[in-house]
Amino acid sequence: MEVSEGLLYLGGISADSLLERFGSPLYVYEEDVLISRFRKMRSCFPPDEVDIHYAMKANYNPSLLSLLCREGACIDAVSSGDVRMALEVGFDPHRILFTGNNSRMEEIEFSMSKKVPVNLGSLELLELYGNRFPGTSVSIRVNPGMGAGHHSHCITGGPDSKFGIYRDRLDDALKISEKHGLKLSGIHSHIGTGIRKTEAMIEAMDLILDSAKHFPDLEFVDFGGGFDIPYRESDEELDLEELGQRMRQRFWEFCKNYGRDLKMKIEPGRYIIGPAGTLLATVTNITETPSKKFVGIDTGFNHLIRPMMYGSYHRIVNASKMDAPKESVAVAGNICESGDVFTGKGPDATRMIGDPEIG
Repeated sequence: MEVSEGLLYLGGISADSLLERFGSPLYVYEEDVLISRFRKMRSCFPPDEVDIHYAMKANYNPSLLSLLCREGACIDAVSSGDVRMALEVGFDPHRILFTGNNSRMEEIEFSMSKKVPVNLGSLELLELYGNRFPGTSVSIRVNPGMGAGHHSHCITGGPDSKFGIYRDRLDDALKISEKHGLKLSGIHSHIGTGIRKTEAMIEAMDLILDSAKHFPDLEFVDFGGGFDIPYRESDEELDLEELGQRMRQRFWEFCKNYGRDLKMKIEPGRYIIGPAGTLLATVTNITETPSKKFVGIDTGFNHLIRPMMYGSYHRIVNASKMDAPKESVAVAGNICESGDVFTGKGPDATRMIGDPEIG
């Protein structure tokens, strides 16, 4: 993303030119940014030690997946559709981990038919799996008893979370696996998304490793994702190098005590894809009330739901007049819902944007 002569450029092409060619609204992803983000992640979590499973739920566009496949990424899949698409793009089955939530047995059977490893998040599913696939390998998702994230809807650990086998029930998981001759080859956890404090990730890691030592046949431990990115100019970038060093050191110490080397896995999503993406839209209306000036655009929460669902902040600019004098406006979408406002509520209810005009 660059600015030249008052225009916003993405990948060396002006936003105006992109809209003229492809129409509005338009999502644009910069290949160079995507690849550099993945390579930065890989430099902090080297491939000889760590498998980086890109979380497809962040963005499952096949073209973007193809780029990551060529870069050596693995895949975190949450549905049979994810698994199917990852295979079609070219990912080897062993580079995919299917971690569904309240999955149908048909989804699990599909993954097994494609030789894609399965990760199960409940004792009931583990029992059903054991009945259907006795004597096979499987991994389990553990709820470590704590969670973290930028919004309550994004916290995926702790007593109020639906995800994973609670850590005080792991003995039951071992009993079920022994009953069906299953090899519990992996243990997995993901405590939330949009995590800005590394200490939360380290705390969860320590809890998972404490649980992992009770499983004798492990081949990997997966610590999930949640790596946040800065949205505001005042936000600090996550110190990925420090986090990577601390996590790898802890894992090395665990493996030493465990008695053999295991593979470490992580599941970044937005950290890789978020900074590469821009949503372009066109101003279609401007209207004023006694409270504020609304700038209406030709997209809505159907294309970007985070501001409405989570109250999330996203930077908004006038791509055609980056250098114009700024004025305070609210940016609203074209969906017939009062909540379809990109600038949200409270202190972010309006933004300083340069000279908006229709068209």
